[in-house]
Amino acid sequence: MNPNRSASSLPTDSEALQDASVQVMGLNYFFGQGDLRKQVLYDINLDLQRGQIVIMTGPSGSGKTTLLTLIGALRSLEQGSLKVLGQELVGLGHRQMVEVRRNIGFIFQAHNLFESLTAAQNVEMAAELTGNLGTKRQRAAAMLAKVGLADRADYKPASLSGGQKQRVAIARALVNRPRLILADEPTAALDKASGRDVVTLMQQLAQEENCTILMVTHDNRILDVAHRLINLVDGRMESEEQPHSRQGTGGMVVI
Repeated sequence: MNPNRSASSLPTDSEALQDASVQVMGLNYFFGQGDLRKQVLYDINLDLQRGQIVIMTGPSGSGKTTLLTLIGALRSLEQGSLKVLGQELVGLGHRQMVEVRRNIGFIFQAHNLFESLTAAQNVEMAAELTGNLGTKRQRAAAMLAKVGLADRADYKPASLSGGQKQRVAIARALVNRPRLILADEPTAALDKASGRDVVTLMQQLAQEENCTILMVTHDNRILDVAHRLINLVDGRMESEEQPHSRQGTGGMVVI
């Protein structure tokens, strides 16, 4: 983002592209082969700007999770263009896709914790090797405290509730302060207060680190945190809303 640009001015097209964490152009996606081949995403065009929180809504089965996993470099794409953090994903090999994923924090409905490890150890495993073991432990402990689990750091998943497991998964996704966060129903297992705490933490990360967050949710209680709301129906982008009270740092983008 151009630091000299007035906060009230809209970016030019070229500036918006430079600020984009994700650029999707003409994306089509299919499941299956031969006679079983079925198209599930149709001509998706989408830019996600740095520092924005974007919420994607739509009916179940509309392709939201599929699009999320494509952006997260968890699936390979054949038709269209998909750039994530400046890297074109089409044609990348497995090792390069892994490198892209290192800068992304994933929060999915299934918490996927290691049952043999404590909450702190699960979060520590995600911490990059940027310091000694003590530093990793400190970062893990600090993030667990932020999601309200300081007193559960030494508990294994079997001793945690569903909501607590989800908060460990969220701490694991955020501990490296990633440049892009992809979240699929992150508050589904949480009560109202815990869900609000989690999205508030995401807001802070977006503001402090200029991190981009794309969140799939059916939780109407958290829609107010979004800079933009996009709607996916039957594999097609149907509409976008930009709440007037929460303009995104990247300015207006029309799909």
